[in-house]
Amino acid sequence: MLSKFIVFLKGVAMGAANVIPGVSGGTIALITNIFEELIDSIKKFDKTALKMLLKKDFKNFFNHINYSFLTPIFLGIVFSIFSLAKLFEFLLEKHPQPTWAFFFGLVLASVYYVGIKVENWNLKAKLSLLLGFSFALGLSFIESSSVANTNYLYIFICGMIGICGMVLPGLSGSYILMLMGNYELLMVKSISSLFDFLNQCFVGNFNIILSDIEMQNNLIYFIIFLVGSIVGLLVFSNLISYIFKRYFNITISILTGFVLGSLSTIWPWKKEIFDNTIFDRDGQPVITGYERYIPETIGNGELLVIFSLIIGMLTIIAIEQLAKKMAR
Repeated sequence: MLSKFIVFLKGVAMGAANVIPGVSGGTIALITNIFEELIDSIKKFDKTALKMLLKKDFKNFFNHINYSFLTPIFLGIVFSIFSLAKLFEFLLEKHPQPTWAFFFGLVLASVYYVGIKVENWNLKAKLSLLLGFSFALGLSFIESSSVANTNYLYIFICGMIGICGMVLPGLSGSYILMLMGNYELLMVKSISSLFDFLNQCFVGNFNIILSDIEMQNNLIYFIIFLVGSIVGLLVFSNLISYIFKRYFNITISILTGFVLGSLSTIWPWKKEIFDNTIFDRDGQPVITGYERYIPETIGNGELLVIFSLIIGMLTIIAIEQLAKKMAR
């Protein structure tokens, strides 16, 4: 029960990270040493699992997909989204700089603990680090597209790429969808239409559902996006598992670069750039970029930011020390 509770807490951390712009749940999975098991468990949803389901062999099915690991992870993510995630959203709104600084400290310390997993820092590893760093850094400076693309194939691709960003360390799935121009369409309008559809079904008002063309289109977009996400997750999990087992050193080096490059997105001292043509579920303009700066003077506010950064770093150090003691 204790081990399952700890896995649950790691799921909580992943869920909270995925709602923070620029922070990936995959980073949390990697630094808490569950990334490889998570990927291997997801790829177990294969033909063998499907055959077991069709034969109603549920016992072997659950054992095959490693349900004792996936269940606490999933529950932790769901719990986080409906609880701690709201706290972080509040903190980002009321106290943005200290909150960003805390996450910056988390990720900064994570770079070291991910990097030490590299068995040999040879030339290939260093070049892989540079490649991952350059890619993640470059993404943070790309201006997002404000034009939505409703092509079904493009939406399917958005699902495949977006879900990979939410799992891959150092990359933000929501940010990638912004770059592709479909954040508002898929994460705001489609999900809002889904909730409206469920509400109308609950009260038995099917006439509005049949007559609301926009709702129907948004539901189609959501379903295509969901299918793309599932396909992307299954394909990605098999691919990354294959690469992990055969090119572990290079893979960890690239992921270390991803995490290091993502620091640009969560730099605490920055001014938000809004796009007045893209709105979130509350009707507020969506942040599409940042103007980063270094403070010219050090006052109480700046000291609080530095303190929050240090607390973030110490949090990761404490987690790593606790993990070592438990391993013994």
